Amino acid sequence: MQRMGMVIGLNADKVEEYKRLHAAVWPEILAKISECNITNYSIFLKEPENLLFGYWEYTGNDFEADAALMAADPKTREWWDVCMPCQVPLETRKEGEWWAMMEEVFHHD
Repeated sequence: MQRMGMVIGLNADKVEEYKRLHAAVWPEILAKISECNITNYSIFLKEPENLLFGYWEYTGNDFEADAALMAADPKTREWWDVCMPCQVPLETRKEGEWWAMMEEVFHHD
């Protein structure tokens, strides 16, 4: 199992919309997340900075393949089309990233 964290900004005028969307995530999206070996997925919001922190645990053997499977799913792409206008990617993210992936520097069970 691999713990993964990521961060992105959130448009101040989209905070309530983003909360509303994630209070009722489409069932197809939740199923695809599970199918792609992602568990224990949470998104946290820090206001007033409007930073989103995402965390999940990846239980598969090939994250790149599972990420590609998710990205190829039409319903997932539709969900992203709804959510992405709410988000503000960090200028310092790596090429090809939307959410900026983070390095784990501490863990305790």
